Amino acid sequence: MNWVNKRKLPAIEVNKHNSQQCHDVNNLWNVLHSTFNTALHCQVDVDVLDEIIDKLTSPWLPFLKKKFKITIANCNNALIPGLDKLLWNHLKIILKDDKCLNSIIYVANACIELGYWSLHFKRSTIVVIPKLNKKLYNTPKSFRPIVLLNTIGKLIEKDISQQLYPP
Repeated sequence: MNWVNKRKLPAIEVNKHNSQQCHDVNNLWNVLHSTFNTALHCQVDVDVLDEIIDKLTSPWLPFLKKKFKITIANCNNALIPGLDKLLWNHLKIILKDDKCLNSIIYVANACIELGYWSLHFKRSTIVVIPKLNKKLYNTPKSFRPIVLLNTIGKLIEKDISQQLYPP
């Protein structure tokens, strides 16, 4: 993982969960999965949505080149790419070409008009990394998951966020 700063970690014994040691990959996977996905099968009371007061709606303004350029310029090059492996500094270079930028804006506007978010943008991967300054790294709680999404989807989401909540 070249995007993670190298750290000197204390020696890791064997990960433990409920006083049992994890000796193989399948057992470790089950422990990490049960630790980080605890809300997976929780019941949700959707009736609380009925209590939300309806507000006036306003039309969605189409994405503009100028706003997209500002959004991409504000993206940190050190952010981690998702499954598409597209780095922010590469995307910044690609989107300097108006034809490429127009294509991304076309996709973004189509997503809003159709009310459809492509499966490509929903795909993610989870990387489990060690938390800093832990004395021991022998329990799943000594690590944290990071969800990595596709970079172009993140860019469109950032621009949507800018439109919803302008600075």
